[in-house]
Amino acid sequence: MRTFDGLDFYDLDVFLTEEEKLIRKTVREFVEKEVIPIIEDYNEKAKFPSQLIPKMAELGLLGAQLKGYGCAGLGANAYGLIMQELERGDSGLRSFVSVQGALVMYPILTFGSEEQKEKWLPLLQQGKAIGCFGLTEPDFGSYPSGMRTAAKKDGSSYILNGTKMWITNGSVADVCVIWAKTDEGIRGFLVEKGTSGVKTSDIKGKISLRASVTSEISLTDVKIPAKNILPKSEGLKSALMCLNQARYGISWGALGAAMACYHIALEYAKERIQFEKPIASFQLVQQKLAWMVQEITKAQLLAWRLGKLKDEGKIKPHQVSLAKKNNVWMALEVARMARDMLGANGTAYEYHVGRHMCNLEAVKTYEGTHDIHTLIVGEAVTGIPAYR
Repeated sequence: MRTFDGLDFYDLDVFLTEEEKLIRKTVREFVEKEVIPIIEDYNEKAKFPSQLIPKMAELGLLGAQLKGYGCAGLGANAYGLIMQELERGDSGLRSFVSVQGALVMYPILTFGSEEQKEKWLPLLQQGKAIGCFGLTEPDFGSYPSGMRTAAKKDGSSYILNGTKMWITNGSVADVCVIWAKTDEGIRGFLVEKGTSGVKTSDIKGKISLRASVTSEISLTDVKIPAKNILPKSEGLKSALMCLNQARYGISWGALGAAMACYHIALEYAKERIQFEKPIASFQLVQQKLAWMVQEITKAQLLAWRLGKLKDEGKIKPHQVSLAKKNNVWMALEVARMARDMLGANGTAYEYHVGRHMCNLEAVKTYEGTHDIHTLIVGEAVTGIPAYR
């Protein structure tokens, strides 16, 4: 199969800087060499390829969008291209980097004390520590303000009780950003590995994000010092600010999965002979490929513009929601279409599209479901919050 070289139907590369192109090329080569040859095996075994963490850290991919403490301080679109290329390899790999940077390093940098920043950010950036983000609970996903996890003041400490569910990196994290209700409202806490009363268990039997660690975290009378609270975190708004950072990355990551599936489907269609000619010569197959090009191109424009708004400090949450919901929906439809074009081969590990398809089912749900993002956009245009 011809080597992947991206999809640029509208000559969008002219909008990219030389630095952005170099970053994309570097991560694309890393994925081609280090990820794609092994990812199906790890997917089948339901294991995360942890040996890639030091290599990703060496490339500066962890917290790449942040400034200071060893981070690269890249612009929004450069960071987006990293997410795109990583998810071309696997959603789980992009998810690891996204959680580390957007959901752990970002809240520490934004809401943490200087002591917390100096302790954790260099370690997380170098891949010497792993983080996780604990907001979702067994009974509360789309309604996070209903959380039951609580933190009660106890002298110079807090006592945490509750359960967090579907937490990426939960069982392997050295530090967990746990969101809990206090008498002053919802606050973020840094809960370190080995703290008494913390129990983690991995969620088994997943059909999606198999090459990713997904865990349940139980907190039973967990005593942590008051210095571990994120001092600048203020209510659920702070947690949602973190989610918007991650959602931005997802809007780019989905492009990578979509382009991977398009590339595989196109090359397969040109090589697969039926009725004495390549199936790419049939109208229905060309219609599918044309639809993929159409939707990927629109999604690329959406992501690029969103990045510009982010760099200009003009980005709004409902704009992030539109990009996340559209681009993930698009990628999932591309993956389903590619699977269909490959027939039975589309279900085989060898061709990758089935793995992308299953992964995207989860991506469509996490960091805000497709329906919730639809209602966020709906509220933005009508002024009426339909989910309340």
